[in-house]
Amino acid sequence: MLEWPNLLRELITLFVVIDPIGSLPVFLYATANVPKKLHRSFALRAVLVAGVVLLAFLIGGQFLLESLGLRLGSFQVAGGIVLFLFALSMIFGEPKPTQEIEAAERDHLAGAVFPLAMPSIASPGAMLAIVILTDNHSNPVSDQVITAALLLLILAVTLALLLMAGKIGRLMGTTGASVISRVMGIILATVAVDATLGGLDALGILNLSPVQQPTLGSG
Repeated sequence: MLEWPNLLRELITLFVVIDPIGSLPVFLYATANVPKKLHRSFALRAVLVAGVVLLAFLIGGQFLLESLGLRLGSFQVAGGIVLFLFALSMIFGEPKPTQEIEAAERDHLAGAVFPLAMPSIASPGAMLAIVILTDNHSNPVSDQVITAALLLLILAVTLALLLMAGKIGRLMGTTGASVISRVMGIILATVAVDATLGGLDALGILNLSPVQQPTLGSG
């Protein structure tokens, strides 16, 4: 079973990479020409699609890597680097909602699946984090169930925010979403560095003490 510090760590990590607040502007744009009575169904469909994708990565992501002959430690290092670059784009580049709204403007078929479910909720960063957080061999099934429960909790929060998107959007504005996205980028950068250290330790390149050893992959 996960200890409370690790449980809280996973919860925060999943919240940062899924970024429910950052998906609000994307939802508002995607539903601009959708009848208001359909907004609830629109949000439900987006969250369900994102949930299926992320749960698939939770269950089979590590096995897919191993079928290709890749070690989890190597993926942790690669995933940590990619997450770090993703975090840098959140901190210094265009905020996540702006990029995805522009993608929607180029595709007039934008809807619940694109760009809301993917890549806004089930983003590449979220898919990577799900695999990094999960070791399907060294941990019992109960720990995997806990990780899945945390994921579903974040998705439930995402759905609740989307259902209140109109009021929240008027209160937060584009500037507010941008600020929050950058703060989350700093947190994600820290998670990415820790994931890289954990991968190096798993590969035997680093020998971290029990106090220092990262806990990613413990869920």
